[in-house]
Amino acid sequence: MIKIAEPDTKDTAQHWHQHPIFELAFRPFFLLAAFSSALSLALWIMLLNGHNLIGFSGLSPQVWHAHEMLVGFGTTVAVGFILTAVQTWTGQPSIKGKALAGLVLLWCFARIAFYINTAESAILASVLQGLWWLAVVVIYSKLVFAAQNRRNYIFIALLSVMGLINLAILACDLLANTALALHLTRAMVLLFTIMMALVGGRVIPFFTVRGAQTAAIECPVWINRLVGPLAIATTAAFIASYFVNTYQLVPLSLMLLGLFHLLRLAYWRSINTLKVPLLWSLHISYLLMALGLIALGASYYLTPLSFSNALHIITIGAIGLMIFAMMSRVSLGHTGRTLIIKPIISIAFILLVAATLIRTFLPLADALLAWNLSAGLWIITSLIFLTVYLPILSSKRQS
Repeated sequence: MIKIAEPDTKDTAQHWHQHPIFELAFRPFFLLAAFSSALSLALWIMLLNGHNLIGFSGLSPQVWHAHEMLVGFGTTVAVGFILTAVQTWTGQPSIKGKALAGLVLLWCFARIAFYINTAESAILASVLQGLWWLAVVVIYSKLVFAAQNRRNYIFIALLSVMGLINLAILACDLLANTALALHLTRAMVLLFTIMMALVGGRVIPFFTVRGAQTAAIECPVWINRLVGPLAIATTAAFIASYFVNTYQLVPLSLMLLGLFHLLRLAYWRSINTLKVPLLWSLHISYLLMALGLIALGASYYLTPLSFSNALHIITIGAIGLMIFAMMSRVSLGHTGRTLIIKPIISIAFILLVAATLIRTFLPLADALLAWNLSAGLWIITSLIFLTVYLPILSSKRQS
């Protein structure tokens, strides 16, 4: 599951679609996601400081910001990873070459249309985004069905639900129901925690045993079996809470889910990873996911703790850190390089943790300063990643 085979490219007389960048999906989508997150945040911060460089008749500003970070960044990386990993999971060749270039082009046209953000371009962007999701689900489903790889059928459901909620967000906002659109963006964050629990639960213990050379990690089976259904039920209850009174179910289930993640993490020997940045970054991201879920639940009862501030513990500290950590690892391992990152990447991880703390707590004193600083740290992190990994992801796999 972990090692992703990537074909060697030995033919020197290559066509454009045989360039290493199109060998597997993680290469272009990791780079594009990092770049788009930096650009989107820069545009968002300029807007918050009174300088609007995007259209204003398409998506509303808050929905635009949430959408471009969750979809333009988050799901783009997730899809890049999944469409790469599925090759190893199934033994079937995944998308590459011209087909991958077409999928990338579809993504790029959607982003451009979202950046223009007029009423017409937002509709076009939504259609293109929907086509991108459809292509992703069809490509993935075809591979796992052909191999009867039942263990990974769950990603068909997860990708499909994320795609449908994405389209629902866009439709609601374009139909002037911004409140529901924002509610669904928050549900999308909870869907990411399900993916983190699923993927992280598989790979973090495995990576820890190998990278930190610890004894086998044995988390009680009942915890692993309970976390997934509880996360799904919590997300469903949260979505339903917009339409019906769920009473205390949502905050209590959020806090309970966070506690179960903490309990799960307690078995993973996090203390042994402190000297390995590619490991402690994953452990801290999982910790911040658990704490973020608890904070979300607590925000229903504690007035000083806003839901938005608590949510950014997850979006920056959990999703952001885990994504950059996984991209750093995958980009080395699956291009044939040693799993040792440059010191500046460790600094980038630390910057994201700092951005999380600033975005969560500084708004209590100065909201605009908090937004500016945390966004600035994210942008720096993205630029560091691009500087280090652009040469790696655009060159041939090392033998």
